[in-house]
Amino acid sequence: MEFREGTDVLTASGEKAGDLERVVIDPRTRQVTHLVVGKGFLFTESRVLPIEVIDSANDERVLLKPTVDEDLDQWPIFEETYTIPIEEAGAYERIEGASGSRLVRPAPAYYWYPPVGAAYAGNLAMPYYPGTVVEVERNVPQGSAALEEGAAIYSADDEHVGDVERVFTDSETDTVTHFLISRGFLFKHYKLIPASWIADATDDKIHLSVTRDVLERLPDYSEN
Repeated sequence: MEFREGTDVLTASGEKAGDLERVVIDPRTRQVTHLVVGKGFLFTESRVLPIEVIDSANDERVLLKPTVDEDLDQWPIFEETYTIPIEEAGAYERIEGASGSRLVRPAPAYYWYPPVGAAYAGNLAMPYYPGTVVEVERNVPQGSAALEEGAAIYSADDEHVGDVERVFTDSETDTVTHFLISRGFLFKHYKLIPASWIADATDDKIHLSVTRDVLERLPDYSEN
């Protein structure tokens, strides 16, 4: 299968669910585990779909299996934001003492408060304790890379050689076989990079185990 970000994600009946936003891979096994589908006609928020519900994919569209035509909002939201009390966010420090341990609120941030009225000659520094913090939870497997559009690709000698244009997988195993590198950084033409050359991957970067000169010797990619 072939995944290109921005392509239409369609139900088996041809209705557009949204756009392909990210391809989630396990950097260790190089398997595609999920797809992130962006907002569309059926999705009001970006959703995470397991690769098992994908029937086929090419550079024009991703087609879902007939069994997932109904109730598309059952799939988890990609990123969920929570506002939680600061005590539950690990923002307090635990201090060990002779009588045991205790939680201590960290030093507050101080904000300058301007004087009120001409009769007051000084300034006030008002302490501020944030009562809550915002945490973002992502519904993808821990340790996976949710490759965003145009994720940068770096060679082993730390050269930015291009960006991810497409992801090619084996339809039987859902394992990534190749990445298509965009042209315009170092290369005048597209290059097809074997996935076995991946050393590490995050959402916005892929680091390769080969140097720039190896990539330069690769043949140019052509769809013909």
